[in-house]
Amino acid sequence: MHVIDLIRKKRDGRELSTEEIEFLVAGTARQTISEAQLAAWLMAAFLRGLSESELEALTAAMRFSGEVFMRSPGGRRTVDKHSTGGVGDKTSFLVAPIAAAAGLAVPMISGRALGHTGGTLDKLETIPGFRTQLSGAETRRVLEECGLVMIGQTADIVPADRVLYDLRDRTGTVESPWLICASIMSKKLAEGLDGLVLDVKTGSGAFLKDPAVARFLATLMVRTGEEAGTRTAALMTSMDQPLGRFAGNWIEVWESMELLRGERHPLNEDLRELSLVLAGWMIHLGGEAADAAAGRAIAEARMNDGSAYRAFLRVVAAQGGDTSIFERPGDFHAPKFHRELRAQRSGTITRMDCEQMGWAVQRLGAGREKAGEPVAAHAGIEMYAKLGSSVQVGEPLCLMFTDEKARFAEAKRLLTGAIFIDDGPAVIPPLIGEILTRDSENAKNPLPPPLSRTVG
Repeated sequence: MHVIDLIRKKRDGRELSTEEIEFLVAGTARQTISEAQLAAWLMAAFLRGLSESELEALTAAMRFSGEVFMRSPGGRRTVDKHSTGGVGDKTSFLVAPIAAAAGLAVPMISGRALGHTGGTLDKLETIPGFRTQLSGAETRRVLEECGLVMIGQTADIVPADRVLYDLRDRTGTVESPWLICASIMSKKLAEGLDGLVLDVKTGSGAFLKDPAVARFLATLMVRTGEEAGTRTAALMTSMDQPLGRFAGNWIEVWESMELLRGERHPLNEDLRELSLVLAGWMIHLGGEAADAAAGRAIAEARMNDGSAYRAFLRVVAAQGGDTSIFERPGDFHAPKFHRELRAQRSGTITRMDCEQMGWAVQRLGAGREKAGEPVAAHAGIEMYAKLGSSVQVGEPLCLMFTDEKARFAEAKRLLTGAIFIDDGPAVIPPLIGEILTRDSENAKNPLPPPLSRTVG
């Protein structure tokens, strides 16, 4: 086979065979195909889409391009959660220890900042000493001891996706439902999961802003997971404003630990509720609750009794992190500069351009512009008001943090243009919309037709 022939074939809208997909993935994993050729194929797949058989072949080939985990370490059923990405989206720090405290095993493989969204690994690595790169033996040991491990991809876990994930970010091919599905599901299925809960974001801060396309992605992932033998559910959730109070790196870990310790705040009730619902579904799909409602009740009990917080501290210690910083987390938050953004008029916050707010957080230093760049641990924003809040002219809307004063100008410009204050009432989308499962998705909602397969 020749790569150029496969690029032309996909460019012209023809279907690749399973063998051709496997050839591409093997060359990606071994790095015998150039980045230029992979970028060309990714753009062709982005524009033309993938057939069901192509998606199945791509996901399977990527899943088995490296090491895979066995199910049920220590006799526990294995579950995980994945979000398609958002601003202030820190539910992993809540749902993973809650599920572990409920008796399940959670082998969570996470990613770094992508586009305008933050990265779970970048946030975890603000904990001094915390190691997100573990060997296979270390991963299994931590999972068996703690019921939870939080790691990044290594050279041995889905290596093909590690290459394509970085390349998609640099070639404008992130927002493809087929490529997103293959990327997410190959990593999650490599974990050997019994159950998987997907948090599919919609709204201004989502990668896929069209609700129909976001639902199409959710449908693809539910079907892919179920066909691979993993119980899968997808929740369509709103990303029309940052989730919780904070968006950044360390400050998101801090906010999550406050909730696990039972400390509540009006501006992060959305984060608390979404985390409990997601964890409830994990507990249900993992067989520890008869339904998602019963799972949510268990999740709230594990949060309230402190067992989820203790589970998080155990995994931090097991992965080399310094747990003492959680004794006085506010003292650890030490940005060099901070500045308030104030309302330019009185009224109600009726809309937010959440993507633009995400870019502001990244410009403050919380994200990176190219692969390998460091991120600032303490950069980000604290929200003082959210959708529906009434504000007066001159009242602070949020607080910006950075270690470089020159970063304020662009962040302020982005945030000022992203928060809309009007006289009328706000229309606030529901936090959780449709929930797709194997029954609702397969029995009642067949796959919609692919996006346009024509160019021009």
